[in-house]
Formats: sequence, C-alpha cells, structure tokens
Amino acid sequence: MSDPIVVGVDGSASALSAVKWAAAEAARHRLPLKLVHAYLVPGRGYPEIVLTGHEVRQALEDQGRQWLAEAEAAALAAAPGVEVSVALEHSGAAGAMVWESKRARTVVLGSRGLGGFTGVLVGSVAVAVAAHGECPVVVVRGSVPEDGPVVVGVDGSPASERAVGFAFEAASMRDVPLVAVLAGDDFAVDGVFGGPLAVDWERVEEEERLVLAERLAGWQEKYPDVDVERVVVQDRPARALLKIAERAQLLVVGSRGRGGFKGMVLGSTSQTLVYHSPCPLAVVRPPAD
Repeated sequence: MSDPIVVGVDGSASALSAVKWAAAEAARHRLPLKLVHAYLVPGRGYPEIVLTGHEVRQALEDQGRQWLAEAEAAALAAAPGVEVSVALEHSGAAGAMVWESKRARTVVLGSRGLGGFTGVLVGSVAVAVAAHGECPVVVVRGSVPEDGPVVVGVDGSPASERAVGFAFEAASMRDVPLVAVLAGDDFAVDGVFGGPLAVDWERVEEEERLVLAERLAGWQEKYPDVDVERVVVQDRPARALLKIAERAQLLVVGSRGRGGFKGMVLGSTSQTLVYHSPCPLAVVRPPAD
C-alpha cells in the first residue's frame, strides 16, 4: 500500500480543518487517508470525582472514537471516495504523530488543539512534530484561496532541495503557479570602527538570482507545466515569506536554512512561520544525514 496521508484528530475545529485539507490532498494524490487520535490517561487531576483508572481510560477511548467518527464523516464529505482508516493510540499526541511520520507521505495537523486559549497561535503538538517529523509536516492554518499560488522559500542550500521539489509537485498537482522566493538579510553591516560597510546590493542581487536559477533549473525540467515566478528580495526571509504568502494557498519551507547547525531540527525562519503563516504551511526536512 502507498504511504498514507496522516492527520491528527483531537475534536477541535482546527483539527477538522486539517482533516478536510488532508482528505483533499489524499484524493489529489490517490492515496489513503489515516486519521489518528492519541490520548494519555492522566495520573491525577480528578479531585472532585472518584474514577478508577479503567473508567477514565474507557471514557477517553469512547471520546476518541466519537471524534474519529466525526473526522471520518468530514473527510468523506470533503473528498468522497477517499480510502479512510482510523487509529486510536494510547500515547502522547506529539510522540504518536512523530512515529506515524516514519511511514507516512505527509503528516497534517491543525494549528491549535482542543483547549488552546483564545489568541494562541499554534499548538505545542504542531511545533514538536514540525521539528521532529521524518516526512513533510503540514500545519493547516489561515485561509486557502483555491486560485492562490504555491510559495516556496529557497535559501540556496542543499538542505532546501527537498522543499523545492515538494513545492513544484504541489503546484503541478493543483495546476497553479509557483512563486520561488530567495530573501537576503536586511540588517545593516557595520565596519570595525562603527561605520557602515559598502555593499554592492546590485551585485548581491545578481548573484542571488543566479543561485535561485540554479536551484530551480532541474525541477523546472521535471515539471515543465508549472509557471514559476522568481522573487529575490533584500529582507529577512520570514518577513518576506509572510508578506508574499498572504495570497498563497500553500507555503513551503525547509526545516532549517542556510547556516543551520548540523542537528538543528527547526530553523528560526521555519519556526516563525509555524506560528504566523497566513496559509497552510509545509515544513520539509532534508534527507537524513
């Protein structure tokens, strides 16, 4: 069986949005969809009522099955005919989804879980899985304009290659343009004696355009149907991508950027976007070293 699209279910409205997005993605790729709910029996926290451990576990299982049934109905309404399976796991949610990522094509999560306070931008599970997942992880948040482009952040490093490929495939499957963005830092460079160093920004931009062209060349040959807009800006990558992604239906980034230390699981740009992206965000890790 082909690797499934796996989506986390926790009874929240955010998770249901993720289920609908994942169902459409599974149908688009003709892949099965797996709905996963994970729960842990609390060791304490019931001071006003007396329940045995078995009763608590049974109640949590029953609630989980109800949420999975609701999610399955939502998935089939969004993508009739998609093959759906469900899994109820006795585990921490983040750990369960990282484990699922070992054998999934993509893991999909809502941006805020059940119990998230008003104003909280993203749940802890989404952050943890984006950092440690072994397959691409999509955090569904914001709006999804059907005619919006796919936007990908390109930093010129080999680590971003897998993200670029993911973005080209996504744009091709959706029959929409791809906007490839390479952004340089916008901080002022000071000299040893406190004066600003002279920077030939025209030359820097020309070099970055060449880097961007090199990173895209092979993928454009593989996906000739994708119209590509190349954008080079002198701005902080996160800020540039947030602005450009306002009109996107999907934003794609690598898990760590140029200069990221070996072993770093989530770079500053991708972490910022997990919290603030205006549309669904795909965080794509490079192949294991």
